Amino acid sequence: MKIALLGYGKMGKEIEKIALERNHEIYLKIDSPDDWEKNLYDFTKADVAIEFSTPETVLDNIVKSFSAGIPIVVGTTGWNKDLETIINLCKEKDQTLFYSSNFSIGVNIFFEINKKLAKLMNKHPEYEVYIEEVHHTQKQDAPSGTAITLANDIIKHLPRKQKWKNEMSEESEALGIKSVRVENIPGTHIITYESNIDSIEIKHTAKNRRGFALGAVLAAEFIHNKKGVFEMKDILF
Repeated sequence: MKIALLGYGKMGKEIEKIALERNHEIYLKIDSPDDWEKNLYDFTKADVAIEFSTPETVLDNIVKSFSAGIPIVVGTTGWNKDLETIINLCKEKDQTLFYSSNFSIGVNIFFEINKKLAKLMNKHPEYEVYIEEVHHTQKQDAPSGTAITLANDIIKHLPRKQKWKNEMSEESEALGIKSVRVENIPGTHIITYESNIDSIEIKHTAKNRRGFALGAVLAAEFIHNKKGVFEMKDILF
């Protein structure tokens, strides 16, 4: 496939490595408004776009891809409030969107474990639950998109929690999320259920960015020549 990379930071470079290993072509790299101006025509000849830019540029990149008829894989987080609008636009224009808060195969398995545990803990109100997420200092959004997905899944299956807060909260209906930023940490997420008697903890630790990049390339391969809105569960489960 001819892949257009929208965003060429650390993730973009990791995606490039894996795409080349899988015999794809990095057809374009767009990382600034000037790049768009120079390459907009050539962009229409790409087979698929993979988007890992910033929360400030992601929406414009998605709309440009829809307008050009290019299927797009979106890994940028921090724009959840606009997700429903983008999904509706994708359907209205008969285009292709693959979005996930995390492209790691391991994290998506972790998502399913989190849902199952929340269902089990629903009958045990003596356990308080909270989330801790640790990322590198360059990460622009807090809490992470992955932490928000984990929190929303807990809230869905644990009715005593009605909202999440990006802080440790004493409100009984609030699920606290502690966000930590440390140099050179790809991503760690810990969910803890704690009572006066014991605690239960599930944890996912990313060792590097390769898992995220591989998932994004697999997603690009999956949506090639497809229409619609897709997510990781469509290729994993």
